Amino acid sequence: MNKFFFFLILTLCTWFSFSQQDTLSVEEKEQLMIEELKNPEDEGFGINLYDPLAPSKAAFYSAVVPGLGQIYNRSYWKVPLVYAAIGTTAYFFVENSRQYNKYRDAYKQRLTGQIDDFDGILTNQNLIDAQKQFRSNRDLSLLLVFGAYMLNVIDANVDAHLQQFNVTENLSLKPDAQQDFLTGGLNFGLSLNLKL
Repeated sequence: MNKFFFFLILTLCTWFSFSQQDTLSVEEKEQLMIEELKNPEDEGFGINLYDPLAPSKAAFYSAVVPGLGQIYNRSYWKVPLVYAAIGTTAYFFVENSRQYNKYRDAYKQRLTGQIDDFDGILTNQNLIDAQKQFRSNRDLSLLLVFGAYMLNVIDANVDAHLQQFNVTENLSLKPDAQQDFLTGGLNFGLSLNLKL
């Protein structure tokens, strides 16, 4: 069972680690930036080019309703992954709780002298061991539910940050040398110029 949870975590982390694919050419990006700068008010959900509150909005939306931050970021393909991650871990939490209660009730019945579902099949120690195992799995599943929920919020926040990251060709780096008039020496430095 622990190997299955490890495989599940590894699979979910792999799904959420896809990098963004760039499908627009440089000219299309520049045109899109110009259009967004001309019309800074975006109707409904969406991210303006330089909206400093967009990451916090996306994280808040995902915290309130899982997947809503991904919709806000227009990363619609991530919504099924969010619900699959939360749903799968929640299913294992419920199933392990049900199994734990089943073995616990059987053990309680056996202690009171009643006949239980496992009479003649499992010993008292087997029932105790099964309770411990399913309680441990239940607790781990609850941790995974919380982890999937937090991963949803973090993903929405990071995705909103990355959508505002400037990746245009208008960045330039130029070395510069200036003479210091007090000492007569040269001062070297770098300047970063951004043209919009």
